[in-house]
Amino acid sequence: MERTAVNPVTWSVGMGFNQGEVVSGHTRTLYCSGQTATSDEGKPQHAGDMAAQVALSLDNLEAVLSEAGMSLANLVRLNVYTTDVDLLFRHYGVLASRLGAAGVAPTTTMLGVTRLAIPELMVELEGTAVA
Repeated sequence: MERTAVNPVTWSVGMGFNQGEVVSGHTRTLYCSGQTATSDEGKPQHAGDMAAQVALSLDNLEAVLSEAGMSLANLVRLNVYTTDVDLLFRHYGVLASRLGAAGVAPTTTMLGVTRLAIPELMVELEGTAVA
């Protein structure tokens, strides 16, 4: 798989995401459902703790990727849904550092939403990966 960043402007690279990516030569695409801060039994975790919810949501996303033989390095698209954009920005380093450690800057959209499916949850990560 070959990835080519498309950045007509460069401000987003400093925040850990590309404006676009051309992906060629891939053989498999994985579309991941939104992952949240839930236990293996689906119970919400870390009520009121955005940093911990982001970290566990990433852990859960990585578990889906791993089950498909992929990792965060294969992530080409990440949608971030949050009930508190300002609070998420204060803890965005949790997300950016994990993506940076994987050597990836997926195209990303962040959306503020009224609530998620489970009211205690504050962040949900939905991704697309290619291998």
